[in-house]
Amino acid sequence: MVALFFCKHNVSIFDFPNSLNNFRMKSVGIDAIDYYIPNLFVDMQDLSLARDIPYEKLSQGLGLKKMSIPDSNEDTASLAANALLELITKNKINPSDIGRIYLGTETGLDSSKPISSYVIEIVEDLLSDKFGSRCFKNCDIVDLTFACIGGVDALENCIDWVKGGSKRKAIVIATDIAKYHLGSTGEYTQGAGALSLLITENPKMISISNIWGVASKGIGDFFKPRRIFNKKDIFKEAASLMGTNPSDEEVLEILANNGSKFWNSSNKKIEVYKEEPVYEGQFSNESYQERIYEALDHFKNQKNINFLTEWSFLIFHLPYAYHGRKMILEKWIQWLEENGEIDNLYNEVGQEDNNRKEWLKLVSKSKMFNEFIQKKIMPGELASAEIGNMYTGSIFMALISLLSSALEKGEDIKNAKIGFLSYGSGSKAKIFEGTLESQWEETIKELDLFSKLNNRIKIDIDSYERLHNNESVSPLDSSSSSIKLDKIESSELIAGLRKYK
Repeated sequence: MVALFFCKHNVSIFDFPNSLNNFRMKSVGIDAIDYYIPNLFVDMQDLSLARDIPYEKLSQGLGLKKMSIPDSNEDTASLAANALLELITKNKINPSDIGRIYLGTETGLDSSKPISSYVIEIVEDLLSDKFGSRCFKNCDIVDLTFACIGGVDALENCIDWVKGGSKRKAIVIATDIAKYHLGSTGEYTQGAGALSLLITENPKMISISNIWGVASKGIGDFFKPRRIFNKKDIFKEAASLMGTNPSDEEVLEILANNGSKFWNSSNKKIEVYKEEPVYEGQFSNESYQERIYEALDHFKNQKNINFLTEWSFLIFHLPYAYHGRKMILEKWIQWLEENGEIDNLYNEVGQEDNNRKEWLKLVSKSKMFNEFIQKKIMPGELASAEIGNMYTGSIFMALISLLSSALEKGEDIKNAKIGFLSYGSGSKAKIFEGTLESQWEETIKELDLFSKLNNRIKIDIDSYERLHNNESVSPLDSSSSSIKLDKIESSELIAGLRKYK
């Protein structure tokens, strides 16, 4: 039986170990990619005026020009569904060939029902004429949540799954809406959008190596907790606003003896989920840098790599456009030391003295570091400057940005190695490496990223604030034919269930 197998498949018994190695080492990665960005945006010049912030701080200090704003009938499920539909349509994918759809997000719609279940319902309905009903019937779906790294977690899981079988195909979706309190230090880093990635063997776009650098630590640098409020306290505050001041005993009697299902229920507290996070900016930045550096070290422990010379490009999770370049500065200095190039830096800015903070400022403005940025980092920043923070999708949008920029410039970057530096608050970093395949241009040329970003609708600050506060009744963009949220059910048995069209 064994001999028959070898003869049938033209495999010598002596070649069998090599055949197994080839199977284990087969190339897997991103075959195609697509995206959906809301059609509305706020100009940073307008926001800087409204918040009395120097525009130069946002544009030159952080690299921010615009931020994408979802319309009143858009949410993370509609964004994701649009990105998935674009990927399937442009790449002529048969949904029945997809065995796994893993979705990364930190902007969940429900504590139980995953966004991915909404997404396949929406897209199945739109594709039913061509592929029949329930074209994703045998597809495994799940949401992964770990702040901004959930999309990368989904990618790693799908890559492992594709490697585990023959001709398997998976799709990764990253979808988020970054929302902060009006007037907060995070407001100008907001953004929104979704991306979808087709994961296959022998990918046309980029193959991903088997080595992953990981660093994790349980901390509270950024989180979105359930807030708990006592009904009695809420009632007293409302009464105070109306000019009365009832005692605790009076309030409790009122609540116990009224017919309201809300006030007279057995649950005396209200749990509220808010989209705006609790965060400490400086602590979060420090955590980002620490985890990234630890993960880089973990990666190097597995592969003897010269980061400075072997990676043609570095792309990052970008809370704002220039975040990656700021976070990598000290690691770049270390790389120079390891490569015997540190004297070139000293010749330009001088050696470090007792004031390391001031010396690092000089290094950040040096010709050497800026040449490094312009060559290896800046192309991945361009889209972030126009969109803002996409949370789980930002690192994948940085990839599209890099490739779209190279395509516009006519650069031949096939076989270039890209270092991916991802982070999620809470906290975890993952470092991985991709190699551009010969057909990467084919996969990117139809995306038309920068042209689409230039043709969005600018909204004024008043309109933006109404959207932010959920005060807009009607959508601002009535021309769009994309998938939108139609209604949220209110009847008792299905209250809160979302419907799309």
